[in-house]
Amino acid sequence: MRIVSLLPSTTEILFALGAGNDVVGVTFECDYPAVARSRRIVSTSTLPEGIGPAEIDRLVAQRMAAGEDLYLLDEGALAGLDADLVVTQDLCAVCAVDVSEVHDALTHLGCTADVLTIDPQDLGEVLESVRRIGAAVGARERADELVRDLTGRPDVVRSKVAGRTPVPAMVLEWTDPPFAPGHWVPDMVTAAGGTSVLGTAGERSYRIDAATLAGCGADVIVCAPCGYGLDESARLAAELVAGGGLPAVPVWAVDANASFARPGPRLVDGVEALAAILHPGAAGEPAPALARRIA
Repeated sequence: MRIVSLLPSTTEILFALGAGNDVVGVTFECDYPAVARSRRIVSTSTLPEGIGPAEIDRLVAQRMAAGEDLYLLDEGALAGLDADLVVTQDLCAVCAVDVSEVHDALTHLGCTADVLTIDPQDLGEVLESVRRIGAAVGARERADELVRDLTGRPDVVRSKVAGRTPVPAMVLEWTDPPFAPGHWVPDMVTAAGGTSVLGTAGERSYRIDAATLAGCGADVIVCAPCGYGLDESARLAAELVAGGGLPAVPVWAVDANASFARPGPRLVDGVEALAAILHPGAAGEPAPALARRIA
């Protein structure tokens, strides 16, 4: 089988299922595992490099309002791959190439590849997407094993924080402007022994104003801006702290790319890191590669 993955999360899942050797095409964001970078890149961003969160937000809003694409599917690169399966999404226009463009491109190229659309809305559906991909690539048993592991580790976390008062937490999915969390992130907070003060599992993240952030009632703020690693998240969190207007509570930065923004196996790492942030007495310290206290 020859597989093209148009999402970093599905690339991670495919490799975790043992189908990495079948992956022939990926996106410019597919960087885990590192070997994924050796595959042909078939999708890139249309946003300029080196711009900050406020400018990204402005351009995304502007282009979406105008019906313009945020991602470019390279039909030339796709044409030579002779794919049997293309894995994509229809969840978020800001996250990856739109599924309609994938169908149009395959039709234009005369390619008969199957298209598997993965749209997890919450943590349970992320696990179900592992099973769906496993079924599509003939790895049902490995998918079941992986799901058992990904289910068991949060169960261990829950046992560690059982009986403790849930900690009100605010996970910022963007910093300028601030965005309240959605989809699977509130589920992660709950699994880690917290309460997401804003945002609802299974719903979209949404923009909030400074007053809402300042009065959100969180005991901990976690900066997890989509698309950013730990060092960049820490820099953005430090800018928020320096700018004032945050509640006088601990502020943490996390590696959003690794364990929060991408609906794949490493979300469980994020649950474990959150538990250590919210309940250090019970869950120890978060992995230094995943989380850093800013204030």
